[in-house]
Amino acid sequence: MTAIGSVLLAIMILLVMITVHEFGHYLAGKALKFKINEFAIGFGPKLFRRVSKKSGEAFSVRLFPLGGFCAFDGEDADGENKDSFNNKAPWKRVLVLIAGPLFNYLFALFLIIISMFSFGQPVFKVGGIAAYEGSNPEIYAEYSLREGDVILQANGKDIYLVTDIMSALGGKKEGDKVLFRLYRESEGGEVEREIIMRSDCDIQSSSETHKVWYALGISTKEVDGQGYFQIGVTNYRFGFFTTLGHSFAYSFRIAGTIFKVLGELLTGRLGLDAMGGPVTTIKLTSEIAAQNVQSFLEIAAYIGVNLAVFNLLPIPALDGSKVVFCLIEWIFRKPVPRKIEAVIHAVGFILILGFAVLVDILQFV
Repeated sequence: MTAIGSVLLAIMILLVMITVHEFGHYLAGKALKFKINEFAIGFGPKLFRRVSKKSGEAFSVRLFPLGGFCAFDGEDADGENKDSFNNKAPWKRVLVLIAGPLFNYLFALFLIIISMFSFGQPVFKVGGIAAYEGSNPEIYAEYSLREGDVILQANGKDIYLVTDIMSALGGKKEGDKVLFRLYRESEGGEVEREIIMRSDCDIQSSSETHKVWYALGISTKEVDGQGYFQIGVTNYRFGFFTTLGHSFAYSFRIAGTIFKVLGELLTGRLGLDAMGGPVTTIKLTSEIAAQNVQSFLEIAAYIGVNLAVFNLLPIPALDGSKVVFCLIEWIFRKPVPRKIEAVIHAVGFILILGFAVLVDILQFV
């Protein structure tokens, strides 16, 4: 039952995020007087449906809770009504299209703010330091992290994610000194200390986190025959305005990580087996969301930012691609033939589904 409950939590997070996305489209459409035929939560056979006598809009709840849609009149063809989607000015359509991802981002930011003010900011805490086995161990001992250190900054950069540490230390060589800002309880609070790199940080992709921990001298511990770095996560409370600013910065860092990973995939520096489709997403989300309230908020926010960024990419069938078609019409004052655009989006949708299935299969092969 615990496993089932965890999966249900994951499905709930995905359903809420998709509903928020579609609600963004809906509100923008209503504000700009678009004709909307139906707003649906879920997809598949209808469980509930109600039609507004005033507007003619249908609201429905459907069987499968992993989707949803806001159906605009004339979205895939030229509608007969002046308020149909494709009869509206291109700039109005652009606003409606970006409203979905924008709502995903704003809702994710809201969850991050709640999490940080309620629990503090998740930061890395050193669980153990390995003894230095090379020459001049006394120097490395002086310029070393210590057990219990909380990492706040590295090389002048605030640290939110492991990718931030990788960015701060990328290219550093063995013997280089890097300035860290730490919370060190034994020294009464926040301190700045130079740390000597114990190995090169020649980082090629986001998957090479081990290079950072080796360079910082983090020790490993064997559990069930598997070695783990003794680096954990704890919560650290900053002041009110710092926490608010860090909430925005954290959301931007998540978005930046998404672009970084996509870039590494396109250049071949990161393999497809590092990605996950719907099954993998639900599996990981269920495991994280069931841990505690903070983890639930964190993973929900992460998914929200992911949906916002991914939907704005100019990939056929996604909002970003539809924005491109609207901009083409706006600039050249003539739309791409609707049938051609519809075919492009249909092919894109099939390719996205195929890619999602492929990366899931690679996780289990």
